[in-house]
Amino acid sequence: MNSIIFTHTFRFIILALLQVLVLSHINFLGYINPYPYILFILLYPLKNNRVIFILISFLLGLTIDTFLDSGGVHAAASVSIAFIRPFILKFSFGAVYDHQTMKFSNVEFGSKLTYFAILILIHHFILFSLEIFNFSKIILILQNTLFSSIFTIILCILTTVIFSRRN
Repeated sequence: MNSIIFTHTFRFIILALLQVLVLSHINFLGYINPYPYILFILLYPLKNNRVIFILISFLLGLTIDTFLDSGGVHAAASVSIAFIRPFILKFSFGAVYDHQTMKFSNVEFGSKLTYFAILILIHHFILFSLEIFNFSKIILILQNTLFSSIFTIILCILTTVIFSRRN
């Protein structure tokens, strides 16, 4: 149990530091920003208490907001995807998720890609909608969402492939 808590604490700290110190300074073409800190939310264990999970997601978003001075948009987007995550899991993995014994390292690549893509797109849409907060700039919101999501999905998939444990 302690090793699991240590693993998740380590993942939380590393992803938050990586986001704040390195990835927040990447700005391709003026609007493409990677946000792989949400990998913590995507890979959080299924069996754990949902209320604690939403609280931890809020703390992760708040940590990013504090260091990036972004006024709570990361916290709102993180809590939103933490809240809808069970529905997206059921949609992406179907019957495998119903048993609650699923491990992300053992699922099909297509299902994992679908799961990552849906939650990352939702996260980024909420993030950029709150950041820009102007409906007349919907094209800019969609553009930022699409391109940043593609970059984040690629980073998250590469990270999970590189750091996955071989059975």
